[in-house]
Amino acid sequence: MPRTKEQYEEMRNATRDKIRSAAMQLFVHQGYGSTSVQDIADTAGISIGLLYRHYRTKDQLLNELVGYAVEGLKRNIRSFESDQSPKQLIARFIDEVYTDLSNGEELANLLILINQALFASAGTDSQLHEEILQVNARLLDATAQLIRKGQQLGEFRLGDAKEMAVYFYASIQGLAEMKILLKSNFQMPSPSVMTAFLFKVGE
Repeated sequence: MPRTKEQYEEMRNATRDKIRSAAMQLFVHQGYGSTSVQDIADTAGISIGLLYRHYRTKDQLLNELVGYAVEGLKRNIRSFESDQSPKQLIARFIDEVYTDLSNGEELANLLILINQALFASAGTDSQLHEEILQVNARLLDATAQLIRKGQQLGEFRLGDAKEMAVYFYASIQGLAEMKILLKSNFQMPSPSVMTAFLFKVGE
């Protein structure tokens, strides 16, 4: 019985997922420059010909992965710019980070991959480089504004909001790197530990 159009689409999406997963793992663990298209195909368990049917170049694959991560950052910006309680927004965000870093490597890989792409394109006029810089700057600004609002409402500790925002993301980035480096020895800090510098004691 011939496959339906929907079945072919499911197979196509499943193959792309395997390619993206393999590429992300290899880019993070052995570096973009040291990863060949053949390495990606072998790790994904597919032929190199099938890989090329989905992605014409390794650059195209990297750009799609980083683009996916950047879209996630944009969603965080929109969330932080909403009218909801600053404490609830930060608590929900940290709960998601905690769950993702505790249960798998995807978030850790995405965060490391963004940094790798940023460093790799430094000194170029790459559109991707500029977009990552702009989104990171917007996210820092949105988070600092959220912290200021939380301070005004008495939910957060006092301090320089921009410095606190930088520390907030530096700690998450550091946890992502430790997750990959320490593997099974990694112990994810609890949400209360991650927000101790920000939330008022007893709040």
